[in-house]
Amino acid sequence: MGMAAAAAATSTSRLLLHRHTTAGSDRHQHRQVRYSASPFPLSLRHRPERREAAAGALLLDRVTPFNYDADDDADDHPREECGLVGVVGDPDAASLCYLGLQKLQHRGEEGAGIVAVGGDGKLKSVTGLGLVADVFGDPSRLASLPGPAAIGHVRYSTAGAAASLRNVQPFLAGYRFGQVAVAHNGNLVNYQALRNKLEARGSIFNTSSDTEVILHLIATSLSRPLLARICDACERLAGSYSLLLLTADKLFAVRDPHGFRPLVLGRRRNGAVAFASETCALDLIDATYEREVQPGEVVVVDRRDMSVSSACLVPHRPRRSCVFEHIYFSLPNSVVFSHAVHERRTAFGRALAQESPAPGADVVIPVPDSGFYAAIGFARESGLEFQQGLIRWHYSGRSFIQPTQAIRDLAVKLKLAPVRGVIQGKSVVVVDDSLVRGTTSSKIVRLLRDAGAREVHMRIASPPVVGSCLYGIDTPSEGELISNRMDLDGVRREIGSDSLAFLSLPKLHSIYGAEAGDYCDACFSRKYPVLPTLPEPVGELEE
Repeated sequence: MGMAAAAAATSTSRLLLHRHTTAGSDRHQHRQVRYSASPFPLSLRHRPERREAAAGALLLDRVTPFNYDADDDADDHPREECGLVGVVGDPDAASLCYLGLQKLQHRGEEGAGIVAVGGDGKLKSVTGLGLVADVFGDPSRLASLPGPAAIGHVRYSTAGAAASLRNVQPFLAGYRFGQVAVAHNGNLVNYQALRNKLEARGSIFNTSSDTEVILHLIATSLSRPLLARICDACERLAGSYSLLLLTADKLFAVRDPHGFRPLVLGRRRNGAVAFASETCALDLIDATYEREVQPGEVVVVDRRDMSVSSACLVPHRPRRSCVFEHIYFSLPNSVVFSHAVHERRTAFGRALAQESPAPGADVVIPVPDSGFYAAIGFARESGLEFQQGLIRWHYSGRSFIQPTQAIRDLAVKLKLAPVRGVIQGKSVVVVDDSLVRGTTSSKIVRLLRDAGAREVHMRIASPPVVGSCLYGIDTPSEGELISNRMDLDGVRREIGSDSLAFLSLPKLHSIYGAEAGDYCDACFSRKYPVLPTLPEPVGELEE
């Protein structure tokens, strides 16, 4: 790029409202920070005859390549993709991140990693495949990460192969102004379009994760300082992203303008600042929850003086927080999107009982563990007895290794065991948080009937799932979603229950009241706030 073009690029700028807080002070200063927001001009040669082929490549599974094994039926729920923890201002930052990641293990079980700033100002990384305890089972791995600041990540996969160590975050990279590490929860719906453009300009990618695009956009931005580079990069992103970025002297926490995925801020008694996907991680490391990172906000913590500043990332957009965080993903002892999760789930159960009671039923039981509070709400509203009629065994591993379907069905009993004394001879209401493919529900119905249940009435504390998620949730393709293929009675016959009812979407909205429009319910309504971007056809480069 010539000097004139570079000057033109930096002439267009955006004003950020910048709030600065000094540690130990309640005074806030508002500053205006000017940064370049002009995108790098991209001139890509392409052939018109390739447009049709490129358009055909835009499939939902191309944007979010989900990987449900057909035989892994034992847990038929959508899966959250990632969990984030960050700590700055504590000499045991990496150890605190390790503990926080343990608490967020439910958000990702395929890989984990921590990047920490050492006393020499260098960033060091430890990543691995498996559970947090497995990755850091050797004490020397955690001991190799001393320093006052660290970020950590647990993952499932959306864009990126699940079993590849290269895709385990945080990613650590060096560029001309130093080192930067990034941890990302979410999914970029314009990932392939951005990657195509970056590769056409000469960028080389080491992973198949959409998160790597963020690093390339930061490195190639013409803006200064790093805060402006981050803002410049995020202006080009579409989809969901909660980010933690770490440098030698600062930690940045970023949330996308729609606020799809959660990110919260807390503080320890020694003044250390902590960030996490859920407040349960803050509780574990004795950090007091202060607030959410707001949609479209970037929070900057400077570890040199522990000052905290806040900036507006991009112009305001409608809030669209993921309602499934309340329905299933988050732990019930967390506060997510400023609501206690267990209270939301109890309200879902009460509303479900109001809409779809089960006259003549004897007992209400939950599908453990996520159906627990919805079942309590249903039982209280119905005046029915609540019992723990199914016991989940957490140590049985995956069922797909079994050689025959009959043996796999027996393996389900290892994961979910009925309590015969609660079930035998009774009309049972079974409350679950969601029904996706129907495989688990059909097995549960058979288990209960084999245990002597007289009747089995399934109640689902969310609307029917009819659309795949584009924003960082592992859901099957629409063809695999049972409610997308069948009507209510067809689903009931398929799972074998005596009756079946879902919480209706209007009833779900009524629970949130005036806030209902602030939540993304695309998996129920197919109303997607941000649509995928069609990758531009990229022609062959000429010598």
